[in-house]
Amino acid sequence: MPPNAQQSRTYAAAHFALELDGGGEQVGLFRSLEGGALKTDVMSYQFGGGYERFRQLGKPKFDDIKVQTGMSMSAAFWKWVSDFVAGKGTRKNGAIVAADFSYNERARREFTSALIREMTFPKLEAKDKNPAYMGVTMAVEGIEFKPGGGRRLSTSGSLDAQKNWTSNNFRFRLDGFEQACTRCTKVDAFTIKQTIAEYHMGGHRSAVKTPTQMDFPQIAFYIPEADARPFYDHFNKRGVRGEVPGRLNGTLECFDNEKRDTFRMQYVGADIVSVSAEKSDATSEEIKLVKVEIYTENMTFEYLKV
Repeated sequence: MPPNAQQSRTYAAAHFALELDGGGEQVGLFRSLEGGALKTDVMSYQFGGGYERFRQLGKPKFDDIKVQTGMSMSAAFWKWVSDFVAGKGTRKNGAIVAADFSYNERARREFTSALIREMTFPKLEAKDKNPAYMGVTMAVEGIEFKPGGGRRLSTSGSLDAQKNWTSNNFRFRLDGFEQACTRCTKVDAFTIKQTIAEYHMGGHRSAVKTPTQMDFPQIAFYIPEADARPFYDHFNKRGVRGEVPGRLNGTLECFDNEKRDTFRMQYVGADIVSVSAEKSDATSEEIKLVKVEIYTENMTFEYLKV
């Protein structure tokens, strides 16, 4: 049997790891991964009087890499996410490593000058005990596919560790409404985005990607209707009568199954956009909830589980 027969066999990619900073340092395992395709435009041109069209390849393009991860990533990865939310636009070189069921490396996708384009915070709900997974989208300037070296990945960030963060482990707070938020039952998913501009210059076939402005989303959360009166009163002052009671600040904190704090999302310069009661149904036995939606001017992200 040829010496590389084992390496050339097909395999089921069961585990995916991330390496950052080009040093081969593994910072964790993903739940899922997509994107990272290599593409190019086709350019067509035609000579003056002829009908023939000639074609050739244009500049290369690299699709964004989208990953889903739970609590299996190291502090280095979450520091990168924190820098993204702060608008720092930190670039990273690294690799996506695909491994088989036995955690043996089988393929690599090495990328350069990666910037985080989006971070999607998952939906949190008090009655949902399923694991929560954060989505991160990375824009890269270059990707190179390489065969795996066969080394065994570290299992310190295994899939079991990802399940330590479940959807019901959260606390939502809004300054001035502390008592009304104690029974917050759900927070909808939201996405923080940064626009990535592409700059084409001579001597480079692919575009240079540059971070620009941040886009912070509106946050929607749900409370029992019995606790909604302070929010109605605030909106009547601010939204209906045009009074200026002041901007609002608050936090969204998450913790693991051991009740240890993991993440803290802090939002500042917020105010209430809408207060709406859910549909009323005489046959329903669910607690009547009210949806409150707020805008934010800025956010910060902090990883607490060091």
